[in-house]
Amino acid sequence: MGTLTGKQVAEAGLDGWTYLLGALQTRIRTPDFAAGLALVAAVGAEAERVDHHPDLDLRYTHVDVRLWSHDVGGVTQRDLRLARFVSGLAADSGLTLSAAGLARLELALDTPEHAAVLPFWRAVLAPGAPPGPGGDEVRDPDGVLPTVWFQRSGRDEPRQRWHPDVWVDPAEVDARIAAALAAGGTLVSDAEAPSFWVLADPDGNRVCLCTWQQRA
Repeated sequence: MGTLTGKQVAEAGLDGWTYLLGALQTRIRTPDFAAGLALVAAVGAEAERVDHHPDLDLRYTHVDVRLWSHDVGGVTQRDLRLARFVSGLAADSGLTLSAAGLARLELALDTPEHAAVLPFWRAVLAPGAPPGPGGDEVRDPDGVLPTVWFQRSGRDEPRQRWHPDVWVDPAEVDARIAAALAAGGTLVSDAEAPSFWVLADPDGNRVCLCTWQQRA
């Protein structure tokens, strides 16, 4: 089963869901912990029935649901079907789905030669984990730590070696940029928008706001 692009996922029209860093995500607000636990149990029962299992994060006020097909490393039609089931389940329970405020953090290390440093970071962050796609990523197999990828850079000093990539829904970008500028930041570049925007804090440290748009 082939993976879907961000554009294909968006065209599926899943209200309350967003596509972030290779997975579908939503947040379901719950009135209390018991309601969240009941929702998780119902989603789990369906996941067992179809043998396709989401990542679930139960909190006192909400449940985060993340869907991706682990065997192919991306979103497939199976995930769209399960997302629609979860949406219907939430609606039947009087609960609301929303993608507002959701984000995924990825860390990038700018380095002239990633092959020399990647084994060190794999040993520290994800010992025993296989290389990520393209051989230039370190992924925590349990999905707890952020993905680390290695961006080729020059050797000129000074240079910023680490920078965070924050993946957000396209609808969130403008508000986040406005808030960053109001907080004293600067927009360094929008040359690659809408794939990503480069921002810097008042001290010059950079961060990228990333979306699925205009990506393979």
